[in-house]
Amino acid sequence: MDALLLNRLDQHAQWAGLVVRGAFHPNPGEFEQLESRQPGTIVLLGFTASLQWHVFAASAEATDGLSQPLDRWSRRVIGALAAEFNAQDVYPSEFPIVPFQQFARRCEPVHPSPIGLLIHTHWGLWHAYRGALIFQQHLELPELNSSVSPCRSCQDKPCLSSCPVGAFESGSFNVELCARHVSSAAGSDCRERGCRARRACPVGPQFTYVPEQAEFHMRASLQACEVG
Repeated sequence: MDALLLNRLDQHAQWAGLVVRGAFHPNPGEFEQLESRQPGTIVLLGFTASLQWHVFAASAEATDGLSQPLDRWSRRVIGALAAEFNAQDVYPSEFPIVPFQQFARRCEPVHPSPIGLLIHTHWGLWHAYRGALIFQQHLELPELNSSVSPCRSCQDKPCLSSCPVGAFESGSFNVELCARHVSSAAGSDCRERGCRARRACPVGPQFTYVPEQAEFHMRASLQACEVG
């Protein structure tokens, strides 16, 4: 029955423009910031490469000209799935902050990369988490196989050296330096095609975001810097 529920959730998520990214069982009291009673199972939902992008791109939120279209779309779509499957919905943009990177590492073969993004052994850096559903019941889940980060065997680390302004040279991401470059005339390549450091990663280059998706995310990043 649990497998049927998860399969049905994945099918309905795909109809809505998302995909189930994995699930795990949290330990008692592990995530106190969650509003629900002790959660039994947490299921992640998100994007893989540009496979789901066209659904959002055709949505009312993507074309209404209002702010934060992807966050608003995610809340509408995942909120509807939560109501349908009697679950609580949570999002990466919530406050207090929900630790989605911790969630992801419990669900999928992902690892921290040198540029801060989680790298997937199959999708590389071309994936994203849009929200999660929290179920009270303890659903039976397949065992997550152990994996090794592809970054461990990457000797050249082109992601660190390819940034045109060296935004990662200090060992952390210099947001202001990146934003100044991307918003300048010299930053058109990053602005229109996506982060050059991200594109330099040799894992999963075939999954690089389509130009419209890459440009959308860079524009959203610049807007977030302006708000901050």
